[in-house]
Amino acid sequence: MKQFLLLAALAASTCAFAQEVKEDFVPNELNQPGQEYPMVNSQGYARFKIKAPEAKAVNVGLGLGGTHGGTDLKKTADGFWEGTTSAPLDEGFHYYHVTIDGGTFNDPGACNYYGSVRWESGIEIPAHDKDFYALKDVPHGNVQQILFNSPSTKSIRRAFVYTPASYDGKTKLPVLYLQHGWGEDETAWSNQGHANLIMDNLIAEGKIKPFIIVMTYGMTNDLKFGAGFGGFNFKAFETVLVDELVPYVDKHFATIADRQHRAMAGLSMGGMETRNITLARPEVFGWWGLLSGGQYGPNDFEKMDKNLIPFGIFMSCGSKEQPDAINKAAADLKAAKYNAQGYVSEGTAHEFLTWRRSLYQLAQMFFK
Repeated sequence: MKQFLLLAALAASTCAFAQEVKEDFVPNELNQPGQEYPMVNSQGYARFKIKAPEAKAVNVGLGLGGTHGGTDLKKTADGFWEGTTSAPLDEGFHYYHVTIDGGTFNDPGACNYYGSVRWESGIEIPAHDKDFYALKDVPHGNVQQILFNSPSTKSIRRAFVYTPASYDGKTKLPVLYLQHGWGEDETAWSNQGHANLIMDNLIAEGKIKPFIIVMTYGMTNDLKFGAGFGGFNFKAFETVLVDELVPYVDKHFATIADRQHRAMAGLSMGGMETRNITLARPEVFGWWGLLSGGQYGPNDFEKMDKNLIPFGIFMSCGSKEQPDAINKAAADLKAAKYNAQGYVSEGTAHEFLTWRRSLYQLAQMFFK
């Protein structure tokens, strides 16, 4: 009897501490025009509603490729399927897709973003510090598509170039080559990352001097999602970036075409590319950044020409990733007298709020 009472008390205590979901849901800011669902509430819960009257089962898979598990939806009398996440989501942007009777689909209510080597639905949990990437009444730069010839891949390749509001084609500016992650493409940093808005706001606040950002597709061969990087050729992309894209940008834009005014950074896979390429071609890039993409260490520079040591090194990740590794790497580099900065995004994992915050910090370090 005592055991029964103890178990009952524990159960009651657990229920008492369970979070009550507030019914203050509003349409998500990334919804297509006029669409009510998906919705988010003030606690970070997400609610979905899908019309599939003939379906037997409907599930929403969250995260890149659905890697963060799913939310099973329940069928209602009117043929819709509804459901709310079992816990709040981290602040920031999340990919998701809908599985209906085993088939993968996008949510017709949400806008789509390229991730998982396909266009995925997107949902945004408003961040408490979202002001730094908010759309404000400040002078806005331009994000334009460019097409450049790539003899090494026998193709015409695409990149997007951010030029600040003050860009006049005459005053020469530094350039940051900014790479996306695995499964994404050259649209990611503008669409999911809000790189242009981050830059616009920083420039308007006088926190940085204007510079150009170039974003291109980081793949040079076809790999299936989830297959790993065994078949990825970093050297081939190095040729595209360094020998084909950089000369094109320097020819067609007003750039300061030297390593002191040229940087490379990337998130996740883009960080791996950055690490490989900067170490292989230090004469090209003078500022290096890894965003959830590994670390540099003093041993990387032991045999390097002292004239080619980077002017600055930035490394970051989310607090739910490997913050100790980032902090140690930054401390080791500083102890060895290198200009290095480590940054940890509090409360985030391998996701775009981590990388938005990282770009905000990186932009204030580079080219100074």
